[in-house]
Amino acid sequence: MSRIRRPRSHRFLRSHRFFRRFRRSTEALFSPGNLVSLIPHGGEFFPTLFSALDKARESICLEFYIVRDDSTGRRLAERLLAAAGRGVQVLLLYDYIGSFETPNAYFRKLEKGGVCCAPFNPPPFRRGIAWFDKRDHRKMAIIDGRLAFVGGMNIADEYDGFGEDHGRWRDVALSLDGPAARQLQRLFLESWVDETGTKPLTTPEVAQPWAGRDQVLIVSGGPHHTRSYIRSAFRMAIAGATSIIRIANPYFIPGPRVVRSLLRAARRGIRIQLMLPARNDVPLVKLVSRSSYAPLLKAGIEIYEREKTMLHAKVMLIDDYWSVIGSANLDQRSFHRNYEVNVIVDSHEFGRQAAAMFATDLALSRRIRLDEHERRGWFIRLLERLCSTVSWFL
Repeated sequence: MSRIRRPRSHRFLRSHRFFRRFRRSTEALFSPGNLVSLIPHGGEFFPTLFSALDKARESICLEFYIVRDDSTGRRLAERLLAAAGRGVQVLLLYDYIGSFETPNAYFRKLEKGGVCCAPFNPPPFRRGIAWFDKRDHRKMAIIDGRLAFVGGMNIADEYDGFGEDHGRWRDVALSLDGPAARQLQRLFLESWVDETGTKPLTTPEVAQPWAGRDQVLIVSGGPHHTRSYIRSAFRMAIAGATSIIRIANPYFIPGPRVVRSLLRAARRGIRIQLMLPARNDVPLVKLVSRSSYAPLLKAGIEIYEREKTMLHAKVMLIDDYWSVIGSANLDQRSFHRNYEVNVIVDSHEFGRQAAAMFATDLALSRRIRLDEHERRGWFIRLLERLCSTVSWFL
């Protein structure tokens, strides 16, 4: 007796089409069978990461824009040295400019203890002076090729907390248990080989066992690409929304293409909530960001500014179902000049948790109204216009 096949749900079919289009247009890596967990703040991120490092048995691959020689950086170093001491292969790729203030003695101590350290794109810039501002902005850790962490957090004290005061930054990450971790490890090794010329690890081609039911897409970008896959992924996610888009991002210089995508979504009746920092560690970015508020507000897009902290999270939620979390900002640097990585999660439960987290931050934000925005003085408007001329470099 033949089994009656139930029709697939509309959500499943739409998810399938959505992911297929993403893979075709952004060269994203697709991975089913993962268990993805939201890490809503630094107070949870570092204990979770350090616990995973303590349990590593084969390999640790770390790629971070900033590694500081502060309390958090020293706690990381202790664990990396301990792992290397028990025979784990430990690789640390850090950005030369991002970690410029970290003394060389910090990395020399790690290397003496068996940790392989490599700076990304140090002088004399072997690719040429044009590569001076090409940076590795990724933040990810892969343990044993089975567990990975991706998000916006660097290795520094200011990320260790919920962003409850001005000294702590507000950021978000996720953990991936399953086949996607191996794909992230391959991505890491591509950067490592390109930077050092050595391939210390091999990634087995054996199939990874499924750890859960979450489907993910890994979108990476960098200046070696002829087009911006990071920007394409953001625009496709916006175009795929049917009810609501929630965005949190610290550096909002999206350019005309992303602005057009947001305006089209608003005209389709999509509710859009955009959360940006009330204060910014790069003041010019704040001025340029505010220069693009008017057309968005006139289109009915809700703009909020997160107060009491520096918002550094990079989150996009589509219909509270698809979630985008990673290292990429909505700016030209992330689109064209930085190496970035974002993870797109297809999970209703994960999306629900991320939406609840977003709502918590929204309650700590101030909504920007069009009439208030248009009352800003002529001097501020002049500064915004002048700063916009250098938006490409921010």
